Amino acid sequence: MKIQHAPLESSLAERRIGFGRKVKAYLALTKPRVIELLLVTTLPTMIFAQRSFPDPLLVLATMVGGALAAGSAGAFNCYIDRDIDKVMHRTERRPLVTGEVSPREALVFSWVLAFASVAILWLGANVLTAALGAVAIFMYVVIYSLILKRRTSQNIVWGGAAGCMPVLIAWAAVTNSVQWPAVILFMIIFLWTPPHYWPLSMKYGEDYRNANVPMLGAVAGARLVSVQVVLYGWAMVACSLLLIPLGGAGWVYTVTAVLAGLWFMVESHKLYAKAGRESVTGTGAMKVFHASISYLTIIFVAVAVDPFVGQALFP
Repeated sequence: MKIQHAPLESSLAERRIGFGRKVKAYLALTKPRVIELLLVTTLPTMIFAQRSFPDPLLVLATMVGGALAAGSAGAFNCYIDRDIDKVMHRTERRPLVTGEVSPREALVFSWVLAFASVAILWLGANVLTAALGAVAIFMYVVIYSLILKRRTSQNIVWGGAAGCMPVLIAWAAVTNSVQWPAVILFMIIFLWTPPHYWPLSMKYGEDYRNANVPMLGAVAGARLVSVQVVLYGWAMVACSLLLIPLGGAGWVYTVTAVLAGLWFMVESHKLYAKAGRESVTGTGAMKVFHASISYLTIIFVAVAVDPFVGQALFP
């Protein structure tokens, strides 16, 4: 009987991955879009803490160390979630699902990034900054990915606190301390995370249900989710205004925070109104999701500009 080798040879050929494709696969493990969003909050916080532009070398070390910490957390998450990523359309092209990176390679890569990030933050800034970087990785990997994500619909609320850590890292890099303005910025992002992520989970609800991940937007009705988005949104806007009396923010930040907050809440209330009339799974939910990204970007641009232009309203 003649043995057919063609299928085996074809399979082996498919597994050969070029260097460029491998690099792209490793980069994808770090979730670069998430890193971009986190870095948007880092530099403005450093400027606000310094009340001018900080030492460029300190900025570089903090940005690189922070990016590697976020990349490490993202890679660990891809390793942990590789089973559910297979059944979700949104994540079915991730490197561990396609086989471009093996689980062992991903795990080693995650640890290398983690140690590198802590070392860079320690040597480039200070011990407190490095410790906060390590805490951020721990919170995202252990608290969110391993403990909360598959167990509770409130997973993103508490697990999302890891995404708030860059502002504490940035503040500590400049001041070697964590002060009230940093805590307020932390809370803005903490309260922003649910109205940012829950609309996304509304659109991809079927994905999360197929993967047995109890994301609120997937397991609750549109009405309940939209109510939560509105409540968290108002709490976020109120918290953003605390930076004026407690953080020494000036008129540039004040005007921006008020106008951007009102705009985002209008979009959130539109989602709530629509949820009362019909099922919300597509355009309406994603409009709030994209609005949340714009809101956070606008707020932190104001944080960066305010020390140079705005005068503190409460000296």
